[in-house]
Amino acid sequence: MLHAEAVPDITAYLQKHGEKDILRFITCGSVDDGKSSLIGRLLFESKMIFEDQLSELERDSKKMGKAGEKLDLALLVDGLAAEREQGITIDVAYRFFSTDKRRFIIADTPGHEQYTRNMATGASTADLAIVLIDATKGVLPQTRRHSFIVSLMGVRHVVLAVNKMDMVGYNEDIFNKIVEDYKALNATLGIGHIEAIPMSALMGDHFTAPSDRMPWYKGALLLPYLETVRIERMQNFKASDLRMPVQWVNRPDQSFRGFSGRIVGGAAEVGQAVRILPSGMHAAIREIVTLDGKPDRAVSGQSVTIVLDKEVDVSRGDVIAAADNPCETADQFSANILWMSEHPMIPSRQYLLQLGTAKAVCTPTRIKHKIDISDLAHIPAETLEMNEIAEIHISLDRMIPFMPYDENREMGGFILIDRATNETVATGMIRYAMRRSKNIFEHHFTVDADARAGLKNQKPCVLWFTGLSGSGKSTIANILEQKLYRRGHHTMVLDGDNVRHGLNRDLGFTDQDRAENIRRIAEVSKLMTEAGLITLVSFISPFTAEREMARELIGVEKFAEVFVSTPLAVAEKRDVKGLYKKARAGIIPNFTGIGSPYEAPENPDITLDTTEKTAEQLADMLLQWLAEKGFIARLR
Repeated sequence: MLHAEAVPDITAYLQKHGEKDILRFITCGSVDDGKSSLIGRLLFESKMIFEDQLSELERDSKKMGKAGEKLDLALLVDGLAAEREQGITIDVAYRFFSTDKRRFIIADTPGHEQYTRNMATGASTADLAIVLIDATKGVLPQTRRHSFIVSLMGVRHVVLAVNKMDMVGYNEDIFNKIVEDYKALNATLGIGHIEAIPMSALMGDHFTAPSDRMPWYKGALLLPYLETVRIERMQNFKASDLRMPVQWVNRPDQSFRGFSGRIVGGAAEVGQAVRILPSGMHAAIREIVTLDGKPDRAVSGQSVTIVLDKEVDVSRGDVIAAADNPCETADQFSANILWMSEHPMIPSRQYLLQLGTAKAVCTPTRIKHKIDISDLAHIPAETLEMNEIAEIHISLDRMIPFMPYDENREMGGFILIDRATNETVATGMIRYAMRRSKNIFEHHFTVDADARAGLKNQKPCVLWFTGLSGSGKSTIANILEQKLYRRGHHTMVLDGDNVRHGLNRDLGFTDQDRAENIRRIAEVSKLMTEAGLITLVSFISPFTAEREMARELIGVEKFAEVFVSTPLAVAEKRDVKGLYKKARAGIIPNFTGIGSPYEAPENPDITLDTTEKTAEQLADMLLQWLAEKGFIARLR
């Protein structure tokens, strides 16, 4: 049995089992600071270059190298044709090398500002960052940007590599000034440990041996430092801190049921009491299964299958935690976010959040502020563009287990996914749960939606009319409500213009205001279904994402998307309000169909063609549809 005191850190654990641990690190800095040259030098010095690669490198150095008669080691790394042509790195390139003491995975990240998202991707899994500074230029704005992201991503070890010392005559004063400036920057960042090394990637100074050209430097050498630096991750082997997100319910046959995943905190022990989150159910560990057998104990960083002593409901995304010290669960958070999409972030629009193995529908509810990377100032913002960083509030559709990112990167780091395109649009870090998420509880009442609907002799539903301004949405909804009223049904019409006189009078017509407009009315519509009403929503609702949000919030079985199909030219002819004329004249900006797009439904539940039938006929069609679907009694 493996005891915690026998394994002070993961390095000792791996060495005991005949393995070398892995250090993941990132290289970052401004363009032409020498990142690729540094990595090439590390590969060269660690004897990771084969003879055929060396021969090819010699040929390439003569054709396109920048090192004169010397080998241009940067060409080992800059593999993309576009990078070689421009002499820059534009993608995250992962490299592997090994020494007799440790294995390494390097993320070589871009220096250009427009590729900040790529740099953040590399930093998200790094244990250490090598921040390069060109000795001829000193600390630059991009140095500040990358160092802030390194800090934001939870990297607590930085090697400050002051490169190109050969270009400044190996001047000690220049090195000391750069170190002083960087430490002043770190006073606002809080990176835990900084190791400053003067070097020349071109000449190989201070990579593996002291340099005769800098006798004044008595500090660490780069490769030996990387081989021996002690990283704090995966050193907590306390059973009381167990955290294991469930990745897979492992049930090969009826005789075995286990829960597979990677332990991201603490340790698991046979016989240990655990709690399943977010449900809170209790059990004990009966068995631990690995590829190597059935140990009595497994520690952070290991992938295992845990078998419990009783049948409990456990699903992918749940967390198995120590019973006496479980992590928190919440559904509203304050988080830092780096927006990575070319399309702006719109508060109130729904995205898919993935945190470890858990997924939830996420709505950004508020941008507290953007962060100006140049001076870390807080700037008011209504939306986020690509590569912008902000502190925001988010709301989820369900409770999830979590830990603050500063305490556990695996339990606090998430990504946001666009639900329509499946594009990863952001990376984020949970800072804390909002207090209201812990203090607000849902109450269940005896008289429910079914009871209210039964009293009205109908089934509640929402007919969501969408279409261009002037398409006839409100006219058809009005006629339909009259027909339902005459049949004794209880209804409510929610009209876009009418709601903007009250509930939504504070909203304009920007994309973010339109998204919030629909979010609010979807919540109101859901309350209407709880009251047992047939609700007719007449909103342009131009964006697919918001209509799908409304469908999921209200419930697929109670929601019908009604597309009032009218060509733009026809809608303009019906322009009784004169809105299209004002939009064409530039008086009304962001007008749907003119200054703002309309995303027509691709697969609506009902399509109403107003060029072929009258509003009266279309209302009769909807009445018949309601009867056929069982929301009202059959027509006679």
